[in-house]
Amino acid sequence: MNIVLLSGGSGKRLWPLSNDIRSKQFIKIFKTQDGEYESMVQRVYRQICSVDRDAAITIATSKTQVSAIHNQLGSSVGICVEPCRKDTFPAIALAAAWLHDVKKVSGKEPLVVCPVDPYVDQEYFIALQKMGELAAQGSADLFLMGIEPTYPSEKYGYVIPEDKEQVSGVNTFKEKPDLETAKEYLRQGALWNGGVFAFQLEYLLRKAHELIDFTDYWDLYDKYGSLTRISFDYAVVEKEKNIRVMRFAGKWKDLGTWNTLTEAMEEAGIGKVMVGGECENVHIINELDVPVLCMGLKNMVISASPEGILVSDKEQSSYIKPYVDSIDQQIMFAEKSWGSFKVIDIEDKSMTIKVTLNPGCSMNYHSHERRAEVWTVISGRGRAVVNDVEQPVKAGDVIKLPIGCKHTIFADTEIQLTEVQIGEEISVHDKQKHELIRKGVVSDEGYGCKI
Repeated sequence: MNIVLLSGGSGKRLWPLSNDIRSKQFIKIFKTQDGEYESMVQRVYRQICSVDRDAAITIATSKTQVSAIHNQLGSSVGICVEPCRKDTFPAIALAAAWLHDVKKVSGKEPLVVCPVDPYVDQEYFIALQKMGELAAQGSADLFLMGIEPTYPSEKYGYVIPEDKEQVSGVNTFKEKPDLETAKEYLRQGALWNGGVFAFQLEYLLRKAHELIDFTDYWDLYDKYGSLTRISFDYAVVEKEKNIRVMRFAGKWKDLGTWNTLTEAMEEAGIGKVMVGGECENVHIINELDVPVLCMGLKNMVISASPEGILVSDKEQSSYIKPYVDSIDQQIMFAEKSWGSFKVIDIEDKSMTIKVTLNPGCSMNYHSHERRAEVWTVISGRGRAVVNDVEQPVKAGDVIKLPIGCKHTIFADTEIQLTEVQIGEEISVHDKQKHELIRKGVVSDEGYGCKI
């Protein structure tokens, strides 16, 4: 099965755990059998592989999410990178061109496209396999999944099928309705549009060439910034005549708000939390290193992270986005391909960050023109390279990095360190990458000096 997972938006409705870099699909809230926590993207990836071990998975995503995907899924996962966010039709078109021109997938191969963040069980992925098989048979050009609705929702678009068969033609599509209209749609036998599509690769390439002037993947990539923002539903689905819808009645939730997300949590609190016995329907996620105590609360969600603290009635939490849009601050936490960082202090001319490097990983070899840095290794072992000279480092070592010096660090074990940035202008854009050429290795005997 060739499957494209769409991993797009910034997920501001789950602030303060999500931001422009860390979208909702990367938040680790689902408890695994070994007692650890996994994210939506890890959960979906694992579920696909358990149903089809040979599935060819491609994640279509923006540049800002690539590091988090590599951090959580490994460096070997297939990624089609969008130069910028342009909605689902350009993203799917780019992924299709990438599969055909770069990965050399045959135009006759079926392709299944779905969001990266549904809360589902294995039955959902078996249904995806079935959709792929239908697309391979070619009885229709396009198949989509219609979710059997459990209530009249105002959040989803609707598909009204021609009949009640498992796979049927489509009578019409409906936009997100008000509550009374949604009730009427349900009386007509409408299904939720689950945002899942299946087709042969050549079909999508043909549609892409009809709507976009490009020659191949590389040409489309270069033109991507000039493309019109448009959803796959508007551009393709609602105009297609030879289309069929497949019903799905299994578990399916869109965890797009705090209210729906807490419904999927297996426990009331994650992190350092204490909940009084008089609390009812209260969920807390605490990523800070301080305890959170809740007493006498009902129907509340509390979330604390380096980005901020949310205390909200669950129903009102759905209306968080306008408030978050007004917040303008430094990104306080992000996952990188090599590990993660958390900002712990910001002053006028300095910033202090806690950095965690995964075993076997390293930062890019780089320099800064407007700031100096001081690294203090808290734990772990590795090798620092400063101006092409390598030196072993361990807990307690301090490394001074003047303005302009080239530097990186390799983690032999997991390394935690504090990074103090000092300068007149501290900016994420002040970074120049360099090719690493090591001139020598310094002994670690008596280490503790400043490089």
